Amino acid sequence: MSGHETGMRPPFPPPDGRSAELRRRFTEEARCERPGLSTLCLLIGAEADGALDEAGMDAVEVELDRMAGELPYRPGSPRAWASALRELLGERYGFHGAAEDYQRLESSLLHEVLSRRRGLPILLSVVWIEVARRAGAPVYGVALPGHFVVGFGEPGAVGAGQVLADPFDGGRVLSGGDAELLVAGATGVALDASMLAPAGTLEVILRILNNVRAWASTRPERSDVSLRAVDLSLLLPSHPARLRYERAQLLVQRGEFSAGAGELEAYAEVVGAVDEGAAARVRGEAFAARAMLN
Repeated sequence: MSGHETGMRPPFPPPDGRSAELRRRFTEEARCERPGLSTLCLLIGAEADGALDEAGMDAVEVELDRMAGELPYRPGSPRAWASALRELLGERYGFHGAAEDYQRLESSLLHEVLSRRRGLPILLSVVWIEVARRAGAPVYGVALPGHFVVGFGEPGAVGAGQVLADPFDGGRVLSGGDAELLVAGATGVALDASMLAPAGTLEVILRILNNVRAWASTRPERSDVSLRAVDLSLLLPSHPARLRYERAQLLVQRGEFSAGAGELEAYAEVVGAVDEGAAARVRGEAFAARAMLN
């Protein structure tokens, strides 16, 4: 089954204790009229890192406020904003990324990125966005295929009212040709104007969680991280329906055969409405999972 589910709660019981409260807050924030990007990122971080408490989350917000206060007062044009952010975050504070950052879970956690000043393109972009937004900049994320960047000014064509900056490269301001090369290098296709549209907050959050899942997928011993990322993704108002199947598979992999089989059977019921063959295969997986209980 493809597509997204919208406005549905995941069919699994909430966890106990601290994690349950974090997920309650995550769900509530994600359903706000204007969900907070930094708030959602910090809740992801707290779910992944038990050492990140309320005081730690507050400290991140304070630090973002503090850095925003170091920007010049309303630099003016989108290019001036981009340059001011590059000078502050890229040059003075040294925020940037490197190839090895893709191998670290910390590179997807906002509090760690703020501390290490290193991270994946999308988390570095979150820092740029949150600092710039607090200072009044016309800023937003741009989810180019394979590489997340930051946009300033009116979305559309690079250089014609829109300025792009690459926080992974220290905030380098991109020309139209630079953006075309980034997209071509990642996908082999030409840059399209639709790729330059602002990314919504929940789109950014889902992409961050996808990165966490991708990191954990190559590390079977960290299936706990995969499961947490899937669970949080399922709490978003809109998410890929296939995540339910992924969650069921993770439960089976972790030896939770009964729970995994139950979720496979529930997923098969949904899939059966559009693809009975696929539903039959999923039911077979559920049968196999239950057989492992014997």
